[in-house]
Amino acid sequence: MIAFLTKLPSRWISLTFRQPPTGATVAPKANLSTAPPEPVVPSKKPIKVELIGGKHYSWCSCGYSRKQPFCDGAHKTRAQGMTPLRFVPEKDSTVWLCGCKHTNNPPYCDGTHKQDFIVSAPLHEYTD
Repeated sequence: MIAFLTKLPSRWISLTFRQPPTGATVAPKANLSTAPPEPVVPSKKPIKVELIGGKHYSWCSCGYSRKQPFCDGAHKTRAQGMTPLRFVPEKDSTVWLCGCKHTNNPPYCDGTHKQDFIVSAPLHEYTD
């Protein structure tokens, strides 16, 4: 038996989870994770782009977009729970946007694509 206690505003709630009786039929476990899916790797290099100051951009964070590095809405069906990163540059500039989708400074490349887990990762292949 596992018990959890949690405090909600001015109220305590207690939940108890019990093991089913021996020999009982148990439904398969459901995946209750609220974490978004991991992005796929569409490119192992950063993507050089010319940005216009004041213009709104949507950087693809899932890796499924066919318009890399920008979003084309593929996350709505291929990576539900993930959303693009929307940003507005202050001035016109040439930048390197992350192509591997694992940067720690999104949407900009921080060199993460050089790490072993990206170097050895398979590239995402687009299918219709």
